[in-house]
Amino acid sequence: MKREKFNSRLGFLLVSAGCAIGIGNVWRFPTVTGENGGGVFVLFYLLFLITMGIPVLTMELAVGRAGRASAGAAYRNLEPKGTKWHWHGWACLIGCVVLMMYYTTVTGWMMSYFVKFITGTFNGLSAEAVPNVFVELLADPFEMGFWMAVAVVLGFVVCSFGLQKGLERISKWMMVALLLLIVVLAVHSILLPGAGEGLSFFLLPDWGRAMEQGLGSVIVAAMNQSFFTLSLGIGAMEIFGSYMKRDHALAGEAARICVLDTFVAVSAGLIIFPACFTFGISPDSGPSLIFQTLPNVFTNMSGGRLWGALFFLFMTFASFSTVLAVFENIIACVMDLFHLSRKKVCIIGCIFILIASLPCVLGYNVWGAFAPLGDGTTVLDLEDFIVSNLLLPLGSLVYLLFCVSRWGWGFDNYIKEANDGQGLRMPRVLKPYFQFILPILILVILVQGLVPTITKLMGA
Repeated sequence: MKREKFNSRLGFLLVSAGCAIGIGNVWRFPTVTGENGGGVFVLFYLLFLITMGIPVLTMELAVGRAGRASAGAAYRNLEPKGTKWHWHGWACLIGCVVLMMYYTTVTGWMMSYFVKFITGTFNGLSAEAVPNVFVELLADPFEMGFWMAVAVVLGFVVCSFGLQKGLERISKWMMVALLLLIVVLAVHSILLPGAGEGLSFFLLPDWGRAMEQGLGSVIVAAMNQSFFTLSLGIGAMEIFGSYMKRDHALAGEAARICVLDTFVAVSAGLIIFPACFTFGISPDSGPSLIFQTLPNVFTNMSGGRLWGALFFLFMTFASFSTVLAVFENIIACVMDLFHLSRKKVCIIGCIFILIASLPCVLGYNVWGAFAPLGDGTTVLDLEDFIVSNLLLPLGSLVYLLFCVSRWGWGFDNYIKEANDGQGLRMPRVLKPYFQFILPILILVILVQGLVPTITKLMGA
């Protein structure tokens, strides 16, 4: 079967950036930045994005472009005879499936809130009543299940049309709209009366605040954010490498994806901090920021119904672009493994993900007593822990070792593939760094992500 290719370079960049850009950019990056000294954190974040994120991203893309297949089949095409690197392909498929088991629910939350703002649900509600809208959503398995199903069905319908006519065409329009929306929202927030204080808190280096957190903690937080923001390690980016043309070297393409991803993350802070400081609300983290704090900001704002609707439309695009990208990876993996048609895989995949996503939905209501990682945790927390703290760092380590060790594909083959085409090239002089230092940094991220949770569970 002839391998599909992107219709344009812009299509590749926007689809790949859409995969990297997700809800973590919006509800995690601004909060972690504010907590860790503003510009101090951003400085370290950019440093680690260049020294860790871009190199590992080029490795995923290189495996995909050279192997011309999804993760498992690409490994099989490139690995030395008798080795078992292709087993990681199964881990990539499992990781993408587990990610979608909860990400579709969160995407459903975004869709639900967009509709709520459009239809005026928040009109006339008191400051105390606004946060309860989210509490009521979580308590209703039917409403949550409905919006999750909308996200799943729409995602597989788009992907069923193929790479160019489905994923690329829809993602291009959605990403352009996302970028326009975020500019409009950011400009609006910057013009609010309390914007100066919010921008200072967010962007100006505050070494005092950084020292309060501990410089080591700030560095580790920046390392984690720069690493996880690109969704590396489960083949989500590798699949787009398999659809690439050979016109451009991979370091430059990886850098452009990182620029788009960082632009959205920083712009989200430009939206959130001025708004929160203007209305005297301390920015919180996670879902409570997006679904309880910010709706109160919008309801107090002139034209808040419109601005709230635009914000959640932007959030819907950010999360749904990731859903489409990961669905494409799942579809391509199953097509390569079982030699089924795209239409058949989409039907089977849609049914499977709908069923597999139900535990996350039910974990907030019917199964609310189940706390897999300790008091106050849910099924979503468990699924996110498996993907973010285990499969992403371990998978990235596998890609790294495959590309730089003599037992895998090897550094010479990787660097030749990465530098094929025009544009920014990966220097060969970085070989010792890739072989000896980068694996240690990824292991630090893995251990730092596992130890607190394991210690907590053992203490319980």
